[in-house]
Amino acid sequence: MINSLAFHSVGLKECSRMDARDTVRLAVGSALGLGLAPVAPGSFGALLGVVIHVVAFFSLPEGMLPWALLGALIATIVANHVLTPWAVGYWREKDPSHFVLDEVAGYLMVPLLYPHGPLWHTAVVGFLLFRVIDIIKLPPARQIDRQVSGPWGIVLDDLVSGAYAAMLLHAHRLLL
Repeated sequence: MINSLAFHSVGLKECSRMDARDTVRLAVGSALGLGLAPVAPGSFGALLGVVIHVVAFFSLPEGMLPWALLGALIATIVANHVLTPWAVGYWREKDPSHFVLDEVAGYLMVPLLYPHGPLWHTAVVGFLLFRVIDIIKLPPARQIDRQVSGPWGIVLDDLVSGAYAAMLLHAHRLLL
């Protein structure tokens, strides 16, 4: 599946030159292929964060959920740092749109910082808030996006956007 999605993303010539390590890197960096979507790759990629959140919610005891989300966030940030040089070279862009680990990490901030309310509310409304805020880049995310380079430059603006989304969920909860 990844190779067929990679074909649509990078073309036949590049796809035929991929070795097994590149296929694994592409699978991880594109959030299991979700980020290879031809439109809105960041939004599709962030859905992996939602899946991680929902699966952890239903499969773990309540007290373990924050730890699982924190572990997933840390693992995603580490993978972002390890794979950024590869992704930048592979897609020949300083912040490749199909490299979506930053969006996964950004969404994971939402349930980690907003552990209240029903799952559907956090997953759906939190996801939508995160994506809108990430796209418009509220300060300081905009400054981070423009001034910080490398792995931290790719992921930090998304972490800030996830924190903003969680703050809005908290504010909404307080106003009800």
